[in-house]
Amino acid sequence: MSRHAEPAERAPASRIRVLVAATVCVLASCGALLLRDAPLAQAVRTPIGLALVYTTILAGSAAVARHVPGPAEDVPRSGLGVAVPLVVGLFALVLGRIAVGSAVPVATTAYGAALSVLAAVTEEALFRGAIFRLLQRRGTWAAVIGSAAMFALIHVPAYGWPVFPVDLGAGLLFSWQRLASGRWSVPAATHAAANLLAVMR
Repeated sequence: MSRHAEPAERAPASRIRVLVAATVCVLASCGALLLRDAPLAQAVRTPIGLALVYTTILAGSAAVARHVPGPAEDVPRSGLGVAVPLVVGLFALVLGRIAVGSAVPVATTAYGAALSVLAAVTEEALFRGAIFRLLQRRGTWAAVIGSAAMFALIHVPAYGWPVFPVDLGAGLLFSWQRLASGRWSVPAATHAAANLLAVMR
């Protein structure tokens, strides 16, 4: 009897180990983002430094997606499919730019534009991929609000508290897109468009 009961007895401990490892991956990824944006971390913003930062985040996010139980990706939760959340997100982005007004556009290179897209994809893999998945174990609202709040908070050290409401609103939009479409790639596309809009003339 003990031989058959052993796997069941080990299951809770195994789940705890997976969640602890996933939490460590998320914290390491958040730390990498904070290091990227730290005022004195010029060495991190070299091509090699950024490659290490983004590789750390993407690897951690992939590990969480692979090992943490949760709803399968690519399964829409709202019946809206992929196109509707994407179009709504892009439309909201344009409306936001019109309402808030655009900052002075900054000329950028192809390298800078590519980095903006990579940053958006990496951040969404973390916040709407790994963190959303971890928090979804506590319920849909925990995932939507928690991932949005963490997204906004992680940008405060670099940009200050005045950007918190804007980033929180963007995070809520991205979280809704993730929930509605079932894919973190949908908010990643919207985030990438927002970043490109911010850096290109």
